[in-house]
Amino acid sequence: MNPYILVLYFSHSGGTANLAKEICYGVDSVSGIESKLRTVAPVSTETEQTKPSVPEQGTVYCDKQDLSNCAGLALGSATRFGNMASPMKHFLDTTADLWMANSLEGKPAAVFTSSNSLHGGQETTLLSMMIPLFHHGMLITGLPYSEKALKNTQTGGTPYGVTHLGSLGSELSSDERTLARRAGENLAKNVFIKRCSR
Repeated sequence: MNPYILVLYFSHSGGTANLAKEICYGVDSVSGIESKLRTVAPVSTETEQTKPSVPEQGTVYCDKQDLSNCAGLALGSATRFGNMASPMKHFLDTTADLWMANSLEGKPAAVFTSSNSLHGGQETTLLSMMIPLFHHGMLITGLPYSEKALKNTQTGGTPYGVTHLGSLGSELSSDERTLARRAGENLAKNVFIKRCSR
């Protein structure tokens, strides 16, 4: 099996999930690297009955083994008041054992997000997701301004990571699709270079 990049996301209205799929296409375009698409379980407010550990449909929930064994990580979340959503934060809060074991140290990572409004806190959300990755010792990659779509986009896209701007169920713009695929490709190339330099 080829080394894989874990594309891990939480999506509320579909925008972040659409970005995750495009990032996977970008990762899979690089020979010798594969993508693994995973999501995190919602945080339940129910106290008398727990929610199932396996989703009834859609993307499989991530477990810590998926994370510890990845060669790279693309981490995405819908925005919540300029921060990552609580299900993603809850999952990351359970990874102290991986931090103690240095499981993610030196691995390339990228972040992505979506929001329903132009000033919905996309860049601060990207930065909030970088913080635990820095603590894990990961190497953060962004989007260089040499990407033409980054200069042309009228919707999502930042040098900090891929973004989507749209309402519930909206499709990605062509620039957002291009940037997501390039982000996946760039991340996969960084993983490939790192593995070859050993």
